[in-house]
Amino acid sequence: MSANSRPDSPCVAICSTALGDDICRGCGRTFFEVANWVAMSTAEKDEVWQRLEQHWATQGLPPPWLARGR
Repeated sequence: MSANSRPDSPCVAICSTALGDDICRGCGRTFFEVANWVAMSTAEKDEVWQRLEQHWATQGLPPPWLARGR
């Protein structure tokens, strides 16, 4: 997925890091990534996006931000 076609954030409003998970069950980001997303540089966000896209692809699942029609 190109950077231009991505939503502003991978968040799908099912954040389990607020419940104590280290990795969000909704989007796959770490607690640190969720907490610091707005302060991250474009390059840092691109690294996270690439890791998330690879993660969901290896699971054989569409990324949740696409599955939710965003």
